[in-house]
Parts: sequence; structure tokens; C-alpha cells
Amino acid sequence: MIEATIRALYPRLLAAYGPQHWWPADSPFEVCIGAILTQNTSWTNVEKAIQSLKDANALSPSRLTHASPEQLQAWIRPAGFFRQKSRRIQAFCRFLLHHGGMDALAAWDSHALRTALLDIHGIGPETADSMLLYAWRQPVFVIDAYTRRLLSRLACTPITIAYDALQAHFHRALPRQETLFNEYHALIVEHAKRHCRSRPRCTGCPLVERCRHPSSASKDSIIAHACRT
Repeated sequence: MIEATIRALYPRLLAAYGPQHWWPADSPFEVCIGAILTQNTSWTNVEKAIQSLKDANALSPSRLTHASPEQLQAWIRPAGFFRQKSRRIQAFCRFLLHHGGMDALAAWDSHALRTALLDIHGIGPETADSMLLYAWRQPVFVIDAYTRRLLSRLACTPITIAYDALQAHFHRALPRQETLFNEYHALIVEHAKRHCRSRPRCTGCPLVERCRHPSSASKDSIIAHACRT
């Protein structure tokens, strides 16, 4: 049931929202920095921090590695948790420089690269997989809070399902294609922003008839539509 639902959701979301062309960045390296900055904050705040780095001409592995902690924290302050994230960014940049940069790492086996990323301070599965998918174009599905929430509300999985277990369902259900995984994950994010919030906005939701927990107003709309037809 889980994998059948995963297969069925993609065309519904694509029809509702159209192609997302995600991730918005000027380079793969910027994608990686954005993946760290977006931990526990909104994308709007990440954009402000990225722009601050660009304005300072600091968006490079070497410049970020050699910046003082205080300077880096000031640049990325809009993204929140700036002390933690500054340490994570510098750890990631040291890793890049040690291994020859983004292009050199692109030649690595995806499993080996994921394992190495997870060994970096502050980089967990979601951040590592976001880098793999959006920066290195590897067919790895990103599991985030939006994905858990959506599938739990569709009564497919518990909200507490383990990251690797839910990812495995996506990998079994879908062809292992980077473009598909990219678009599907971006569509889930868009759907969650518009409708499947922590306090859901069910009116107009393209999945409301499948949801086990729609709001009362949406339930009334479904009943009225059924009566008319």
C-alpha cells in the first residue's frame, strides 16, 4: 500500500503544481551550503544568508574555511543557529578542500560519498541526501518532515518511521532517476507549504479525498460534491 500510494501521488502533485525546477542556486557548491543553512529554518531565511555570503564575496570553500568564526556567524545570522551552522559549514568546506572539491567528489561512488558526508560534523541523512540529489545529481530520495507528515496523514506510515525505512519505500516504488526524485521531493515541499502544514489548510487540497484527517470544512465540501454527482 505504501509504495502504491507513492506511485499514485506523483502525477497528482505534478498536475496540481507543475514542474518546480528545484533547487534554486547558482552552483552545486551553493546547493550544499544551502542544505546546511536550511536546517531548522525557512528557505526565506536561507536566501538572506546566501545573499549575505554573496555580497561579501565569501561563497567559496577556501573563503569560508579561512573566515573567522565570528565573521562567518555574522554572514549567516539570518538563517538562525548561526554558531552551529558556521561550524558545520567550515567542517564541510575542509572536507571539500581535502578531497579536491565538488568535481573530484562527483567521481565517487554514491554510497561512498554519502558515507563520507555523514561523517562530517552536523551533516545527517537529510542534509547529505539533499547534497547528493541536488548538487551531485545522484538518484537518492530525500526524506524530510514534510514527507513524513504527508504520508502519515494519508495513513500510509507512522510519523515516526525511520528515515532509511521510508527512503527504501521510495526507492522500491519508483525508477531510480535523479530528475524524478528531484521533482517529486520538490512537489512534496510545495504541497506542504500550501496545504499540508502542521495545522493543515485542507480547502483546495488536491489530495483531500485521500486524506484520513481533513478538516471539517473540507469533509463538508467532499460530501456536498458527492451529493451533487
